[in-house]
Amino acid sequence: MNTEQQVGTATGHRVLVLGAGFAGMAAAIQLAARVEDREDVRVTLVNPQERFTERLRLHMTATGQPTAEMSIPELLEGTGAQFVRGWVTAVDADARTVRIDDDRVLRYDTLVYGLGSVADTAAVPGVEECAYTLNSPRDAEQLADRLARLGRGTVVVGGSGLTGVESAAEIAERHPGLDVVLLGRQEPGAAMHPRPGAYLRAALERLGVRVRSGVDVVKVLPDAVELAGGESVAADVVLWTSGTRVSPLAAVAGLDVDDRGRIVTDTALRSVSHPDVYAVGDAAAIRQGYGVMHGTCQGGMPTGVHAAVSIVRALEGKQPKPFRFGYYHTPVSLGRNDGVVQFTHPDDSPRRLYLTGRAAARYKETVTASPWPTYGRMKKMPASGAFWPRGGRFTRVREAR
Repeated sequence: MNTEQQVGTATGHRVLVLGAGFAGMAAAIQLAARVEDREDVRVTLVNPQERFTERLRLHMTATGQPTAEMSIPELLEGTGAQFVRGWVTAVDADARTVRIDDDRVLRYDTLVYGLGSVADTAAVPGVEECAYTLNSPRDAEQLADRLARLGRGTVVVGGSGLTGVESAAEIAERHPGLDVVLLGRQEPGAAMHPRPGAYLRAALERLGVRVRSGVDVVKVLPDAVELAGGESVAADVVLWTSGTRVSPLAAVAGLDVDDRGRIVTDTALRSVSHPDVYAVGDAAAIRQGYGVMHGTCQGGMPTGVHAAVSIVRALEGKQPKPFRFGYYHTPVSLGRNDGVVQFTHPDDSPRRLYLTGRAAARYKETVTASPWPTYGRMKKMPASGAFWPRGGRFTRVREAR
């Protein structure tokens, strides 16, 4: 049975936030805090689960390590924002409606689209059926259970990016009886300065991780992965971390998207085709002076905050300001007591400055834990969330062209 649910009041401005990841949560809390004294604005956050997914800790969950369970309603407590639990199954950008679980319809005046990304399990045959992913706590818990029962055998991690590196290191450290193989096109740490990159690879070697770079996985089987060229690598378990994809909902809704399905935004993070839709986090193709941003927590939360501030400015009859963001670090954990932190230029290219060892591990843990006090401060002092590196000349020079 189809039912229509009104969000807010008949005359109030209804803001609907889709997705309670780092960016969506930042948008909802920031906006609700800024309009808490206004009875004419209602903020609603939609997410499939009440539990907040700590994406930065899923490699720990996958090895059976306990992590804190964050409740989305509790994080929203005191903000006045409403929480709706459900799966977004359709967006009608022209009618300004969102369908939830195929049986509820929510109306909006302004939409913040932050549905994020998941591991791309469709690009390589067999991944969907035979590989584990780290898309959710449940996925990570299923992998943890499998690893605990495995005892001995081979775990293949497909993808040599940061998620693959952290996962391979964590599995090798927590399950020393397992043979861990990390496969990828690029050498792990290839984007780092040579010294921290070499440290990262040496740490993987110390942990017993066998690294094979310059390879392409073309098929995943129940007991092996096939590489381009015909070679097979035996595998009792395959964890897939190579590539991401976004929900097709935005494209189906008629929003302008890029070749990866991300919503193309203007400088204020509004959809170029539907200005009443803001896109944040991994769901957005946000162009800066150095190119299109890639998804990270350090960039995701600022997009959520900026969208909220832009909405408030629009409600006040002002023009939203352009969004500018510069990267500043790449923290990587290598087990619980080791790590690498590569400090970067605003365009994400590596600086010479870096940390390694226990200092890097502590730094990474501080970064991983930082969203919770940040959300708490934003409830009381919304302006506290609006501080991040703007990129300086890396964005300003190119904007002037």
